[in-house]
Amino acid sequence: MRHFSASPIEMFASLWRNRELIKASAKREVLGRYRGSFLGLLWSFFNPLFMLAVYTFFFSVIFQARWGGGSGSKTEFALVLFAGLLVFNLFAECINRAPGLILSNPNYVKKVVFPLEILPFVGLLSALFHTLISLGVWLIAYAIFFGIPHLTVLYLPLVLLPFCLFIMGLSWALASFGVFLRDVSQFIGLLTTALMFLSPIFYPASAFPEDYRYILYLNPLTAVVEQTRDVLFWGKTPDFFMLGIYWIVTMGIAWLGFAWFQKTRKGFADVL
Repeated sequence: MRHFSASPIEMFASLWRNRELIKASAKREVLGRYRGSFLGLLWSFFNPLFMLAVYTFFFSVIFQARWGGGSGSKTEFALVLFAGLLVFNLFAECINRAPGLILSNPNYVKKVVFPLEILPFVGLLSALFHTLISLGVWLIAYAIFFGIPHLTVLYLPLVLLPFCLFIMGLSWALASFGVFLRDVSQFIGLLTTALMFLSPIFYPASAFPEDYRYILYLNPLTAVVEQTRDVLFWGKTPDFFMLGIYWIVTMGIAWLGFAWFQKTRKGFADVL
Protein backbone atom coordinates (compact mmCIF):
# COMPACT_ATOMS: atom_id res chain seq x y z
CA MET A 1 0.00 0.00 0.00
CA ARG A 2 1.31 3.43 -0.94
CA HIS A 3 2.46 5.67 1.93
CA PHE A 4 1.32 9.30 1.87
CA SER A 5 3.61 11.66 3.74
CA ALA A 6 1.94 14.04 6.20
CA SER A 7 5.01 16.14 6.97
CA PRO A 8 4.85 19.96 6.83
CA ILE A 9 7.53 19.91 4.12
CA GLU A 10 5.41 17.62 1.93
CA MET A 11 2.47 20.04 2.33
CA PHE A 12 4.35 22.67 0.32
CA ALA A 13 6.45 20.26 -1.76
CA SER A 14 3.35 18.65 -3.23
CA LEU A 15 1.92 22.01 -4.29
CA TRP A 16 5.22 22.96 -5.94
CA ARG A 17 5.70 19.55 -7.55
CA ASN A 18 2.22 19.66 -9.08
CA ARG A 19 2.18 23.38 -9.88
CA GLU A 20 1.51 22.89 -13.60
CA LEU A 21 -1.39 20.56 -12.92
CA ILE A 22 -2.75 23.00 -10.33
CA LYS A 23 -2.47 25.89 -12.76
CA ALA A 24 -4.24 23.99 -15.54
CA SER A 25 -6.98 22.73 -13.19
CA ALA A 26 -7.63 26.18 -11.72
CA LYS A 27 -7.81 27.73 -15.19
CA ARG A 28 -10.23 25.04 -16.34
CA GLU A 29 -12.40 25.60 -13.26
CA VAL A 30 -12.56 29.37 -13.70
CA LEU A 31 -13.36 29.14 -17.42
CA GLY A 32 -15.77 26.26 -16.86
CA ARG A 33 -17.94 28.34 -14.56
CA TYR A 34 -18.83 30.72 -17.39
CA ARG A 35 -18.67 28.32 -20.32
CA GLY A 36 -21.62 28.76 -22.64
CA SER A 37 -22.61 32.19 -21.28
CA PHE A 38 -22.73 35.19 -23.61
CA LEU A 39 -20.56 37.47 -21.44
CA GLY A 40 -18.20 34.74 -20.27
CA LEU A 41 -15.51 35.97 -17.87
CA LEU A 42 -17.06 39.44 -17.84
CA TRP A 43 -19.57 38.03 -15.34
CA SER A 44 -16.76 37.85 -12.79
CA PHE A 45 -16.52 41.65 -13.09
CA PHE A 46 -20.24 42.44 -13.25
CA ASN A 47 -21.22 40.23 -10.30
CA PRO A 48 -19.23 42.15 -7.63
CA LEU A 49 -20.19 45.46 -9.30
CA PHE A 50 -23.86 44.54 -9.06
CA MET A 51 -23.56 43.35 -5.46
CA LEU A 52 -21.74 46.55 -4.47
CA ALA A 53 -24.64 48.57 -5.91
CA VAL A 54 -27.25 46.39 -4.16
CA TYR A 55 -25.57 46.56 -0.74
CA THR A 56 -25.11 50.31 -1.09
CA PHE A 57 -28.78 50.82 -1.87
CA PHE A 58 -30.26 48.58 0.80
CA PHE A 59 -27.96 49.36 3.70
CA SER A 60 -27.24 53.05 3.16
CA VAL A 61 -30.51 54.15 1.52
CA ILE A 62 -33.21 51.82 2.87
CA PHE A 63 -31.73 51.13 6.33
CA GLN A 64 -29.87 54.45 6.59
CA ALA A 65 -26.87 52.60 8.02
CA ARG A 66 -23.70 54.56 8.79
CA TRP A 67 -20.23 53.39 9.78
CA GLY A 68 -19.08 54.60 13.17
CA GLY A 69 -16.04 56.89 13.15
CA GLY A 70 -16.31 57.77 9.47
CA SER A 71 -17.88 60.54 7.42
CA GLY A 72 -21.22 58.72 7.31
CA SER A 73 -21.54 58.89 3.52
CA LYS A 74 -23.30 56.18 1.54
CA THR A 75 -20.22 55.43 -0.54
CA GLU A 76 -18.07 55.08 2.56
CA PHE A 77 -20.46 52.55 4.07
CA ALA A 78 -20.62 50.61 0.81
CA LEU A 79 -16.85 50.36 0.43
CA VAL A 80 -16.23 49.49 4.09
CA LEU A 81 -18.93 46.83 3.88
CA PHE A 82 -17.60 45.44 0.60
CA ALA A 83 -14.06 45.21 1.99
CA GLY A 84 -15.39 42.87 4.68
CA LEU A 85 -17.32 40.86 2.10
CA LEU A 86 -14.12 40.30 0.10
CA VAL A 87 -12.79 38.31 3.04
CA PHE A 88 -16.01 36.47 3.82
CA ASN A 89 -16.77 35.50 0.21
CA LEU A 90 -13.28 34.05 -0.23
CA PHE A 91 -13.75 31.99 2.94
CA ALA A 92 -17.33 30.90 2.18
CA GLU A 93 -16.65 29.86 -1.43
CA CYS A 94 -13.81 27.55 -0.40
CA ILE A 95 -15.32 26.15 2.79
CA ASN A 96 -18.78 25.46 1.36
CA ARG A 97 -17.23 23.49 -1.52
CA ALA A 98 -14.64 21.63 0.57
CA PRO A 99 -16.83 18.74 1.87
CA GLY A 100 -17.73 17.75 -1.70
CA LEU A 101 -14.30 18.01 -3.30
CA ILE A 102 -13.54 14.30 -3.14
CA LEU A 103 -17.14 13.18 -3.57
CA SER A 104 -17.45 15.13 -6.82
CA ASN A 105 -14.23 13.65 -8.21
CA PRO A 106 -14.49 9.88 -7.59
CA ASN A 107 -12.49 9.08 -10.73
CA TYR A 108 -9.46 10.87 -9.27
CA VAL A 109 -9.61 8.71 -6.14
CA LYS A 110 -9.12 5.56 -8.17
CA LYS A 111 -6.09 7.00 -9.94
CA VAL A 112 -3.18 6.22 -7.62
CA VAL A 113 -0.95 8.73 -9.38
CA PHE A 114 -3.36 11.67 -9.03
CA PRO A 115 -2.41 14.03 -6.15
CA LEU A 116 -5.76 14.42 -4.40
CA GLU A 117 -4.24 16.87 -1.94
CA ILE A 118 -4.13 19.60 -4.60
CA LEU A 119 -7.92 19.74 -5.01
CA PRO A 120 -8.48 22.21 -2.11
CA PHE A 121 -5.71 24.41 -3.48
CA VAL A 122 -7.28 24.42 -6.93
CA GLY A 123 -10.53 25.57 -5.33
CA LEU A 124 -8.67 28.27 -3.39
CA LEU A 125 -7.01 29.61 -6.56
CA SER A 126 -10.38 29.77 -8.30
CA ALA A 127 -11.85 31.69 -5.36
CA LEU A 128 -8.80 33.99 -5.24
CA PHE A 129 -9.32 34.85 -8.90
CA HIS A 130 -12.82 36.13 -8.14
CA THR A 131 -11.54 37.90 -5.02
CA LEU A 132 -8.95 39.75 -7.12
CA ILE A 133 -11.64 40.81 -9.59
CA SER A 134 -13.79 42.07 -6.69
CA LEU A 135 -10.77 43.87 -5.27
CA GLY A 136 -10.27 45.54 -8.65
CA VAL A 137 -13.89 46.73 -8.58
CA TRP A 138 -13.35 48.03 -5.02
CA LEU A 139 -10.18 49.94 -5.98
CA ILE A 140 -11.89 51.51 -9.01
CA ALA A 141 -14.85 52.61 -6.87
CA TYR A 142 -12.51 54.01 -4.21
CA ALA A 143 -10.52 55.93 -6.81
CA ILE A 144 -13.72 57.43 -8.28
CA PHE A 145 -15.20 58.59 -4.96
CA PHE A 146 -12.17 59.17 -2.70
CA GLY A 147 -9.11 59.47 -4.94
CA ILE A 148 -5.90 57.45 -5.05
CA PRO A 149 -6.02 54.44 -2.66
CA HIS A 150 -3.73 54.40 0.37
CA LEU A 151 -0.29 52.84 -0.04
CA THR A 152 -1.23 50.52 2.83
CA VAL A 153 -3.10 48.50 0.17
CA LEU A 154 0.30 46.92 -0.47
CA TYR A 155 0.07 45.25 2.95
CA LEU A 156 -3.01 43.28 1.87
CA PRO A 157 -1.06 40.13 0.85
CA LEU A 158 0.45 39.98 4.36
CA VAL A 159 -3.09 39.89 5.74
CA LEU A 160 -4.59 37.44 3.25
CA LEU A 161 -1.77 34.90 2.89
CA PRO A 162 -2.08 33.47 6.43
CA PHE A 163 -5.85 33.55 5.95
CA CYS A 164 -5.37 31.38 2.87
CA LEU A 165 -3.34 28.93 4.98
CA PHE A 166 -6.24 28.80 7.44
CA ILE A 167 -8.68 28.13 4.59
CA MET A 168 -6.43 25.38 3.19
CA GLY A 169 -6.20 23.64 6.56
CA LEU A 170 -9.98 23.64 6.97
CA SER A 171 -10.51 22.59 3.36
CA TRP A 172 -8.23 19.56 3.67
CA ALA A 173 -9.97 18.47 6.86
CA LEU A 174 -13.49 19.06 5.50
CA ALA A 175 -12.71 17.32 2.19
CA SER A 176 -11.81 14.23 4.21
CA PHE A 177 -14.74 14.46 6.63
CA GLY A 178 -17.10 14.97 3.70
CA VAL A 179 -16.25 11.52 2.34
CA PHE A 180 -17.11 9.69 5.56
CA LEU A 181 -19.86 11.98 6.91
CA ARG A 182 -22.23 13.19 4.19
CA ASP A 183 -24.00 15.61 6.58
CA VAL A 184 -20.89 17.75 6.87
CA SER A 185 -21.79 19.88 3.84
CA GLN A 186 -25.20 20.73 5.35
CA PHE A 187 -23.63 21.70 8.66
CA ILE A 188 -20.98 23.84 6.99
CA GLY A 189 -23.66 25.72 5.03
CA LEU A 190 -25.38 26.66 8.30
CA LEU A 191 -22.07 27.52 9.96
CA THR A 192 -20.91 29.90 7.22
CA THR A 193 -24.27 31.71 7.32
CA ALA A 194 -23.93 32.14 11.09
CA LEU A 195 -20.33 33.33 10.73
CA MET A 196 -21.41 36.00 8.25
CA PHE A 197 -23.58 37.64 10.91
CA LEU A 198 -21.12 36.95 13.73
CA SER A 199 -18.35 38.75 11.82
CA PRO A 200 -18.02 42.56 11.73
CA ILE A 201 -19.03 42.75 8.08
CA PHE A 202 -22.31 44.68 8.20
CA TYR A 203 -21.38 46.56 11.38
CA PRO A 204 -18.24 47.74 13.22
CA ALA A 205 -16.95 45.54 16.05
CA SER A 206 -17.75 48.36 18.50
CA ALA A 207 -21.47 47.97 17.69
CA PHE A 208 -21.53 44.41 19.04
CA PRO A 209 -22.94 44.23 22.63
CA GLU A 210 -19.99 44.51 24.98
CA ASP A 211 -21.08 41.54 27.12
CA TYR A 212 -20.94 39.29 24.06
CA ARG A 213 -18.02 40.89 22.23
CA TYR A 214 -15.70 38.05 23.20
CA ILE A 215 -17.78 35.81 20.89
CA LEU A 216 -17.00 38.18 18.02
CA TYR A 217 -13.26 37.93 18.67
CA LEU A 218 -13.39 34.15 18.94
CA ASN A 219 -14.50 34.21 15.31
CA PRO A 220 -11.38 33.58 13.15
CA LEU A 221 -12.74 35.93 10.46
CA THR A 222 -12.94 38.98 12.72
CA ALA A 223 -9.23 39.82 12.80
CA VAL A 224 -8.86 39.37 9.02
CA VAL A 225 -11.91 41.50 8.24
CA GLU A 226 -10.72 44.33 10.47
CA GLN A 227 -7.12 44.20 9.21
CA THR A 228 -8.34 44.17 5.61
CA ARG A 229 -10.44 47.26 6.22
CA ASP A 230 -7.53 48.97 7.95
CA VAL A 231 -5.13 48.55 5.04
CA LEU A 232 -7.70 49.09 2.27
CA PHE A 233 -9.96 51.88 3.48
CA TRP A 234 -8.64 53.49 6.64
CA GLY A 235 -5.00 53.67 5.49
CA LYS A 236 -3.64 52.03 8.65
CA THR A 237 -0.68 49.68 8.84
CA PRO A 238 -1.60 46.19 10.07
CA ASP A 239 -0.90 45.02 13.59
CA PHE A 240 2.33 43.15 12.86
CA PHE A 241 2.46 41.45 16.26
CA MET A 242 -1.03 40.03 15.78
CA LEU A 243 -0.18 39.08 12.20
CA GLY A 244 2.92 37.23 13.40
CA ILE A 245 0.83 35.18 15.82
CA TYR A 246 -1.77 34.64 13.10
CA TRP A 247 0.88 33.34 10.69
CA ILE A 248 2.12 30.81 13.27
CA VAL A 249 -1.38 29.63 14.20
CA THR A 250 -2.57 29.28 10.61
CA MET A 251 0.57 27.39 9.63
CA GLY A 252 -0.27 24.91 12.39
CA ILE A 253 -3.90 24.65 11.26
CA ALA A 254 -2.85 24.13 7.64
CA TRP A 255 -0.47 21.33 8.59
CA LEU A 256 -3.01 19.62 10.88
CA GLY A 257 -5.61 19.69 8.10
CA PHE A 258 -3.11 18.35 5.59
CA ALA A 259 -1.91 15.63 7.99
CA TRP A 260 -5.49 14.49 8.63
CA PHE A 261 -6.20 14.39 4.89
CA GLN A 262 -3.07 12.32 4.19
CA LYS A 263 -3.79 9.89 7.02
CA THR A 264 -7.40 9.27 5.97
CA ARG A 265 -7.13 9.29 2.16
CA LYS A 266 -6.41 5.55 2.04
CA GLY A 267 -10.03 4.96 3.02
CA PHE A 268 -11.58 7.19 0.34
CA ALA A 269 -11.76 4.48 -2.31
CA ASP A 270 -13.47 2.03 0.08
CA VAL A 271 -16.24 4.53 0.89
CA LEU A 272 -16.74 5.77 -2.66
